Order: sequence, then C-alpha cells, then structure tokens
Amino acid sequence: MGKIEKRQGLTKPAKAAAPDIAEQLGLKPGQSIELLKALHILTREGKLNQDSRRKLKQVYHLYQFIEPLLKELSLNGQAVTLADHGAGKSYLGFILYDLYFKALDQGRIYGIETRAPLVEASQKLACELGFERMEFLNMSVAESTRADFMPAQFDVVTALHACDTATDDAIAFGLEKQARAMVLVPCCQAEVASCLRQTKALSLARTALAELWRHPIHTREMGSQITNVLRCLYLEACGYQVTVTELVGWEHSMKNELIVARYTGQKKRSAAQRLRQLLNEFGLEGLAGVRYPHLPPASAV
Repeated sequence: MGKIEKRQGLTKPAKAAAPDIAEQLGLKPGQSIELLKALHILTREGKLNQDSRRKLKQVYHLYQFIEPLLKELSLNGQAVTLADHGAGKSYLGFILYDLYFKALDQGRIYGIETRAPLVEASQKLACELGFERMEFLNMSVAESTRADFMPAQFDVVTALHACDTATDDAIAFGLEKQARAMVLVPCCQAEVASCLRQTKALSLARTALAELWRHPIHTREMGSQITNVLRCLYLEACGYQVTVTELVGWEHSMKNELIVARYTGQKKRSAAQRLRQLLNEFGLEGLAGVRYPHLPPASAV
C-alpha cells in the first residue's frame, strides 16, 4: 500500500465572513438599514433598485457638502439648527439626522413641507425611530419665515429640488434667520422664463441677445440659467461666499445645479451692481423688490 501521510495541526479554513449588507450596498458606516427600509429606499428584503440607488446617491453627495459645514459650526459646542425646506418625504433630513445628529446630544432639524400627508408620515417615522430632535411643519417656506414659534436664528438652510420660487423663499428664510450657510438645489425655475416670454417681442426689436431665448425651449433654459445667476449675485450682495457646482452626474438628474453659500459678512457691492444691470438688461426690473428686497438702493451701489 502507498504511504499515507498524516497531516497534523492543520485545520479546515473557516468560511469567509459574509459581507455586511451596508458594505454590499455601498451605504455609509453606521447607516440605519431600518430607516432606509422605512423610506422605501431599500425593499423589505434589503434590496436597492436602480431608482433608489440614484436617489440615495444624490442625498449622499449632498451630505458630503453639508457635513463639513455642520462640523465647522459645531466646533464650539454649539447646538446646530437646520431647516430643510420643501422636505417632501424628508429623505435628506432623515439621513442627515441618522448620519450626523443622532450621535450628538444636541442639534435639531426642522422639515418644512406643504403636503400634510407627507408631514404626518414623517412625524410618525421620526417617533418610531426615536429621532426626538426632528420636527415637521405643514406650511410653506414663506409661512415658516413669519411663524413666531420658530427659532429666531438658524445655522443651516437646505432646499433640495424646491420648485420654482420656493428656492427664493428658502433664501429669504435664510436671510431673515441669519443663516450661516445655505445649501440649495433649485428646480423648475419658471418665474423668469415667464417674464422673458412676456417681453420677447420688445427684446427682439431691442437687442440681438434676445435670440438666446426666442424659441420656447431656449426661453425655459435661459430662464433657469438667469434665475440661478441672479440668486448667486443676491447671496454675494448679502454677505455670502458662493460656490456653484453639480450635485451628481447629469445621467442621474437634470435638476443638478448645487449652490453652497457660506456667510462671511462681506457684502459685495459689485454683485449688487451686476444684479441690477442684469435685471435691466433682461427686462426683469419688476422682480427687484419682490425677490431681492435686501438689495441696496441703486444710488448706494
């Protein structure tokens, strides 16, 4: 018979540990699986479909911009207050709380939304998860600015895909509440486009530049572009340092422009001057008092 070798001291290798579900799905460390299921980002079986993956990627990317602001504002031990306008189902607010506020003993998030069923659902979910420092208010951004029960000051103001002039209302809220930072992703800017349509004939007779918005699709796109440029100039004129970038790749969302404004107190007179010049150039003078009330008088610019 052939020689039989004895193998002593050898043990069968242990099975490799199953990969953590959070790691498998590319979730943030410490992310609550139950929260993502409750938000219907994950299925009951813990699966992530393509639409939810896109949604989660947008919120995570936005979180990367907000987290450093929160850390900076919390350096002196201050309890940070954050207002999330046009909260919808509060994906952003819940994930911000889960990843940042939950580990702290202080700080509060206010989700502001006009659709009552969404507010009720968010309140119920926050209660179930024990997210005690989250509040949800059924009101418009403008109403929340005037509400006397709201804090006099907010540290951070966010607005993710707040439609049309709701982004302007969020900026007005931030200015009124002396926000130290604003993080905005505008959506569906229609007001300026409407103004451009009304004065199109006069503009075409006055300047060749009106060719840029002669066709309806160009009117819509020019309206969006002008709207965001005016918002950035307004924030600079009010003492904010402004950065504009994209939220995620265009394949994920066409509403993709991200405006991050940090308060420095240095009000740019040149920004106020340029803003007024653009309003005059595009026949938008009527918006000055409505959208930009904190703009200094033309004589002072």
